[in-house]
Amino acid sequence: MYFPWVGMLEQIRLADIFVHYDDVQFSRGSFTNRVQIKTQNGIRWLTLPLQDYHLGQRIDEVRLDDRTDWRSRHRDILRQAYMKAPFVNEMLQLVDSVFEKDASTVADVARNSMLALASYFNLDRPKYVSSDVLTIGGTSSERVYDITAHLEGSAYITGHGARNYLDHGLFEKSGISVLYMAYECTPYPQLHGEFTPYVTALDLVANCGVDGAKVIHSGTVDWREFTR
Repeated sequence: MYFPWVGMLEQIRLADIFVHYDDVQFSRGSFTNRVQIKTQNGIRWLTLPLQDYHLGQRIDEVRLDDRTDWRSRHRDILRQAYMKAPFVNEMLQLVDSVFEKDASTVADVARNSMLALASYFNLDRPKYVSSDVLTIGGTSSERVYDITAHLEGSAYITGHGARNYLDHGLFEKSGISVLYMAYECTPYPQLHGEFTPYVTALDLVANCGVDGAKVIHSGTVDWREFTR
């Protein structure tokens, strides 16, 4: 995810091993290359521009279109949206640290932004692994299961989207628990009207600083309870 929402940081906080799963097909319109921010005029999207994208490309193959200065444009949008926030300078410094890194693909920027936010909030528990270096083939539930088993996981933690495709029994028969996020979406002080949790965690940085880590505390729920 590009500068992900707090819910993704909560998954990172709970994980012993976090797998960057970016050697799979890119889905246009997902949060992989775009994210919402709050502005005085309502919700606005920040979207990474794509160069020569074609259907079927993997996330780590989709190249950024650097023919426009999208980094400066995104930074300026963020600066204007949060100029009255107490920790706006810290937020912009974090953004600069991501944009200063070499990056040619959507996967590069997404990963750099996730790691920067996790580091800022001291979410240093997980070991990070890239799915492409594991050389585990397959698709859908079978591949996710094989990766979890290969890494000797006793539980697989996932977001809500997996409900539509995950074969829970495949994990259960090997004694691997499947846990879904139980997002609490804890409110914190925000600019620009009514609270919403579904924006970039840069919003949390700008409004709360490092103390924002206190709201990154959601837990999990067993798949049976989640799907019943």
